[in-house]
Amino acid sequence: MIEILTGFPDNVAAFACHGHVTKADYETVLMPDVEKKLQQHEKVSIYYETAPDFKGFDPGAMWDDTKVGFSHYSKWERIAVVTDVDWIKHTMRFAGFLMPAEVRAFPSTDTDEARGWIAKAEAA
Repeated sequence: MIEILTGFPDNVAAFACHGHVTKADYETVLMPDVEKKLQQHEKVSIYYETAPDFKGFDPGAMWDDTKVGFSHYSKWERIAVVTDVDWIKHTMRFAGFLMPAEVRAFPSTDTDEARGWIAKAEAA
């Protein structure tokens, strides 16, 4: 399940992943919210965290994540991922070399730092 998080600047699409994330979660929650933000702002930042109950993604969800990332390649300002899942942290480090956005992975103990960093994107 993907939960939309509140309390972020309007140009930040913020999400938490719970349990097992499916393609349907991306198509009904994440993608519409990202598209709405992109219609309202020239550049958008993404805040993405894996909740303590996160179990994983199905392949369709991972493919949708890749499609969203690259279909709006030049529209990203910052991407913050908060996770203790090693393969996600490593993937984000690699993505940082491919994306024009600033990309940072944070451990779950640094949630406040990640939220502050992504919120500063609006002022940057």
